[in-house]
Amino acid sequence: MLKFISFGSGSSGNCYLLATKTDALLIDIGVGLRGLKKACRDYGVSLSSVKHVLVTHDHADHIKSVGAFSNDYQVPIYATREVHDGINRNYCVVKKVATELVGLVEKGKTMQLGDFTVTPFAVPHDSADNVGYFIEAEGTNFCLITDAGRVTDEMKQYICKARHLVIEANHDIEMVQGGPYPQFLKERILSGTGHLNNHDCGVAIAENMSEQLKNVWLCHLSEENNHPELARKTVESVLRSYGIIAGVDIRLEVLKRTTPTGPFELD
Repeated sequence: MLKFISFGSGSSGNCYLLATKTDALLIDIGVGLRGLKKACRDYGVSLSSVKHVLVTHDHADHIKSVGAFSNDYQVPIYATREVHDGINRNYCVVKKVATELVGLVEKGKTMQLGDFTVTPFAVPHDSADNVGYFIEAEGTNFCLITDAGRVTDEMKQYICKARHLVIEANHDIEMVQGGPYPQFLKERILSGTGHLNNHDCGVAIAENMSEQLKNVWLCHLSEENNHPELARKTVESVLRSYGIIAGVDIRLEVLKRTTPTGPFELD
């Protein structure tokens, strides 16, 4: 059975683990390596079991520790060429990924990484590049979409196929508009290459989910412009307007920003 743990989800740092009985991968390592090691010890997870790291995009809260982890554990870092270039440019990544540990992914092209069948797909965001991941293993599948300015037709196709879905519910629009952020930052967040709001997240789920969708986790909540209960209630309300009842038709949870959430067993 596939296991899922979130070690952090938000602007303070993002990192997710998927593990089978014989293999494990991380998606993004934007949390501190020391904290990740402690969290893994608390969960009884050995980081030496991680054989692959996937990266969504090159913003610091997703890549801060990828170089340090890669060098310490001699694990390849998989990302698009543009994201790797962005990692090399990012001053927050003190230790860079060694050339021999650079792995490349191509949007729309499926690849096999150990026990995991991985398909990256494009997600609009104001980074060098950004991808979501559709991952198949242990007879099930898992889809992650984060830092998405809008929902594209391609993204909808993967939501339709998902059994277990992690999707961004970054902000409440009214909180952004009425908040203290400077206007340029508000415009960036609300733009089509910014972040996905609670309402649009709910619509994306409701309009594209299939009967096989079992679990949904809301990720990358803003500390200043959202609240876990607000995100949950907004998405629940949107789902209900489509005749979908959270807790009955699907399981809906919110991933914690700075502390681990899980583990979850995915069938």
